[in-house]
Amino acid sequence: MKKYSPTSPGRRQAEMIDTTVLTRHEPFKPLTSGFKRAVGRNAQGRITTRHKGGGVKRLYRLIDWQYDKKDIPAVVESLEYDPNRTSFIALVCYADGERRYVLAPQGWRAGSHFVVSEKAAIEVGNRLPLSAIPVGTFVFNVELAPGRGAQLVRSAGVGAEVVAVEGRYAQLKLPSGEIRMVPSPSWATVGSLSKPEWSLMTIGKAGRSRLLGIRPTVRGSAMNPRDHPYGGGEGRAPRGTRRPKTMWGKITGGVKTRKKKWSDRLILQRRK
Repeated sequence: MKKYSPTSPGRRQAEMIDTTVLTRHEPFKPLTSGFKRAVGRNAQGRITTRHKGGGVKRLYRLIDWQYDKKDIPAVVESLEYDPNRTSFIALVCYADGERRYVLAPQGWRAGSHFVVSEKAAIEVGNRLPLSAIPVGTFVFNVELAPGRGAQLVRSAGVGAEVVAVEGRYAQLKLPSGEIRMVPSPSWATVGSLSKPEWSLMTIGKAGRSRLLGIRPTVRGSAMNPRDHPYGGGEGRAPRGTRRPKTMWGKITGGVKTRKKKWSDRLILQRRK
């Protein structure tokens, strides 16, 4: 983590990720594109998610989720920052000359090597089917079905543990604590993702939140009774309702939000 000299109240409190490991500060232009963020609005322009909007304009980096270049060794050319996701990304160059962006695991440096192969060694960054990965190994970029591309475990610092491999399914303990079955022919990348200190960052000031696209939040207890279930009362009043609720009266704490899904049979242990 990087701390700053207390030249202002915002600087005094700020605590950011140390980015000295990054080796390139401008993205590889052929793998970028412009895009318009939804910023909490739907197709009609109405707010559907509160407290989102504004923020610095971002350039989108095209990330390779398919990893369809199999049995071709690749070398990491640079580690870079990506404003659209929490972990660092890596620009890799395959032996045939093609370059792609992938999520960077912990331990990668410029010059690191990896390969996507069924016979790859169990080393950080290599990608294999779950059936070929030993029990106890941590993985990320996990496919939910063979050929579908990486969908699970893609946030900064996380990794899923391979608990068991039995026949058609492998059992993974996800970062949430959930134990879930995934088809054993599905592919996953060995290791844990970079930037594990991401959750420890202190933004420091309101202005940086606005640059990130986060708009202000008003406490429900500061509102009027007509605006929120917590509103009203003289002075600092208690919540006044047995269960925590949203401003629309929907219960938020201790209520299961997952309805009956076909994938329920694949979940062996629910997250806490």
